[in-house]
Amino acid sequence: MASQRILAIDQGTTSTRAVMFSAAGEPLAASQTPLRQIYPADGWVEHDAEEIWQATLSVCRDVIAKTGGIDGVAALGITNQRETSVLWNRVTGKPVMNAIVWQDRRGAALCAALREAGHEGVIQNKTGLLIDSYFSATKVQWMLDNIPSARAAATRGELAFGTIDCFLLWRLSGGRVHATDATNASRTMLYDIHQGQWDDDLLALFAIPKSILPEVRDTAGDFGASDPALFGRTIPITALVGDQHGALVGQACFEPGMVKSTYGTGCFVLVNTGTVALPSRNRLLTTIAYRLKGETTYALEGSIFNAGTVIQWLRDNARMITSAGESEKLAAALDDTGGTGRVYFVPAFTGLGAPHWNPHARGAILSLTRDSSAAHIVRAGLESVCYQTHDLLTALRQDGIVAPPALRVDGGMIANNWLLQFLADITGIPVERPVYAETTVLGAAFLAGLGRGLFSSLDEIKAAWRLDFRAAPRMAEAQRRTLLEGWQSAVRCVMR
Repeated sequence: MASQRILAIDQGTTSTRAVMFSAAGEPLAASQTPLRQIYPADGWVEHDAEEIWQATLSVCRDVIAKTGGIDGVAALGITNQRETSVLWNRVTGKPVMNAIVWQDRRGAALCAALREAGHEGVIQNKTGLLIDSYFSATKVQWMLDNIPSARAAATRGELAFGTIDCFLLWRLSGGRVHATDATNASRTMLYDIHQGQWDDDLLALFAIPKSILPEVRDTAGDFGASDPALFGRTIPITALVGDQHGALVGQACFEPGMVKSTYGTGCFVLVNTGTVALPSRNRLLTTIAYRLKGETTYALEGSIFNAGTVIQWLRDNARMITSAGESEKLAAALDDTGGTGRVYFVPAFTGLGAPHWNPHARGAILSLTRDSSAAHIVRAGLESVCYQTHDLLTALRQDGIVAPPALRVDGGMIANNWLLQFLADITGIPVERPVYAETTVLGAAFLAGLGRGLFSSLDEIKAAWRLDFRAAPRMAEAQRRTLLEGWQSAVRCVMR
């Protein structure tokens, strides 16, 4: 076992990465390449699936070379940006168009029509999701309706649909396996999370032929093997998992009530609810946390569309900072975000996610004065991520979730200690950062190891979690209330 390794692919919204882990879950080498963002129209976001595939090959080959070659690579796991949808030709394997990204809003009008027609209750009861173009169903319907001859080809069985995990599995297996796992299926708005199957009524509602859909399997298990031509020999593929579910596993949140929050492109809060698919009264999502050996564990989720994108915007568009690390220094140097007032930044670049679910909201910076500087706006951008997290945790409490003893955080933003302290202050909950912060890809490795038999149980994975940094709340309650009232007022200003 000591010489065996696990290869994990983390295909995210802004980059494609591979990490090689030891059989004990220790990172050995990593390789990463950025992913180009394509914006064909206002609110539309696309990725080139061929670019994703070539980047996946490149980073995998790189970490294999860095760790001594293919011998000893015992398992491969994939974690991925969820909901992002690919439609491809079954014979050529070529996508019929760019992948439509989870952030894309082109299906908003269709979603509004479905809500007006009274379908939201049925969809939420079956899928745990609200009607929103965030999910895959309207993306697939749009492709079938707008790509010439696509619907006819799909009807003839010539096309295949999948989220990014499914597309990569198809390519890695040389077109032999068309499958996904239960976590990714649960994000399509086509999958009944209670019955554990694609729902015929929903497929009819969205006019999507069942023949294009992948088989749904357990999160850890047999997904075939990689084509030997890719890496020199086959590698068993033993896990697929959506990125936020992977982070839940990487954070060892295996007990009901445990909460993790990931800060990447967006921010995603998940609480483990065990074997109970808890419905939300506060516009949160009921989703599958993972499915192992046929047994489903559920979660409640709140999704924020824009978190790390705030820093990207400040750096690349507004040019107020030159690096993400600079934001921490600017924020820490200020006593406040501006004079007697306070600057608020509502980053609704692609609408607002939970608990608002308003695709028409747009970003705004409010309460500027003559004293306001770039530093105030940068700090307000960081604070916005924490305010949005507070909104999600409040909704969870209103749904009956007891406040957790700690909020386990991960993702690219959590290197910022100032951010973590403000997060603890504004939520009133201690914040914990693990030693290995990239828990999404770690979760994929853990699951791949579990599927291959390198880990015997979730308890063995739980024992591997290690604390690096802890921030305890220290803000006065009166100040917290004042800040949150200002935030809620700012949010109301961007609603449409």
